[in-house]
Amino acid sequence: MSVIVLTGTGTGVGKTVVTAAIAALALAGRRSVAVLKPAQTGVGPDEPGDLAEVGRLVGEDVTTWELGRFPDPLAPNTAARRAGLPVVTPAQAAAAAIELSRGHDQVLVEGAGGLLVRFDDNGGTLADVAWSIGAPVLIVADAGLGTLNATALTAEALRRRGIACAGVVVGSWPAEPDLAARCNLDDLPTAADAPLVGAIPANAAALDRAEFLAVARRSLAPELGGEFDANGFAAEYAA
Repeated sequence: MSVIVLTGTGTGVGKTVVTAAIAALALAGRRSVAVLKPAQTGVGPDEPGDLAEVGRLVGEDVTTWELGRFPDPLAPNTAARRAGLPVVTPAQAAAAAIELSRGHDQVLVEGAGGLLVRFDDNGGTLADVAWSIGAPVLIVADAGLGTLNATALTAEALRRRGIACAGVVVGSWPAEPDLAARCNLDDLPTAADAPLVGAIPANAAALDRAEFLAVARRSLAPELGGEFDANGFAAEYAA
């Protein structure tokens, strides 16, 4: 079962763009791809959510599945409670991922916020989804100051649960990185105890599909379908 779970070190770090980039490369390699969003928060019933953004960047060949949508920009369990709607449980998310894996070469499960954000009132999280199906977790991290602590905490939570870390990707690499961002290229793999497997430019979501695919190829490592070389990239921005 080829499933990757994507989590962020927080909100707004670029999970959706990284998800779309992996999907674009898989489709370019003639692999069938599905993207699962267990819980979409902060989006109204008729508004485009994260899966619409994936479709815009990748095209209609990707299968998308959203299990629950809650309008308030809050943790899924809190947003569901405020909306008077049923929560999405980790068991439901895991079952959906398994179902999608039966008909697709690659399944990407995009979380909401960070790894331990609650899905339900029983304390279920994205980590439970990954653990229950034996899927590795890819950490999408911020580029700048403060990211090392958040990345290290996320990686420690994975290790304590016996979940494999597929690496860390910088979700939004700035055009003019400051000293902290440049140093973090060397320090993030240590914080994550896992390799740096990509850095997506901050403007990637504004590109058309052909340009986005080209950027994805340059910005993600071979294990994710691209050509990214972490050592060469870090040397380019050596502090």
